[in-house]
Amino acid sequence: MNRKSLREQIFKLLFRTEFNDPAQMQEQLQYFFESGDMTVTDRDRDYITQKCTSIVEKIPEIDRILDEKLEGWTVNRLPMVELTLLRLGTYEILYDDTVPTGVAINEAVELGKKFGEDGTGAFINGVLAGVSGKERSGKRTDDTGAGKNAAGSVSERKGETYITRRI
Repeated sequence: MNRKSLREQIFKLLFRTEFNDPAQMQEQLQYFFESGDMTVTDRDRDYITQKCTSIVEKIPEIDRILDEKLEGWTVNRLPMVELTLLRLGTYEILYDDTVPTGVAINEAVELGKKFGEDGTGAFINGVLAGVSGKERSGKRTDDTGAGKNAAGSVSERKGETYITRRI
């Protein structure tokens, strides 16, 4: 699977955490992979499982950060699709050095357009743009607001939108 497809599977699995007791998540993982909806390699399965587990472990911290950035909202009031995408995007921006900030934002926006209501993409974009201001120092940015990563791409802020280009 490509990274985009893996991210969508992580979103779907992470979405389940809102409806299941944490003690049931091992069973949910097994059901998720055995449902027949997708074919994954062992490597992809490990990646999806590890990333989802890492995000779930950080949910209290991620939710505190989101509460700081949400204007007129709290994480407890957000629709589940938006909350799940914001958690995934925030995790990738702040804790996953393999994902450029612009890619994390753009991919969360695209998933929002696919799975959310009208306006979800714009909402996700605005909140994650705010979160990106808390970006870890491990992701370099230059004076123009462009962030470079080891994968050979550059993320550049254009207003409230991030654009990522391969370099």
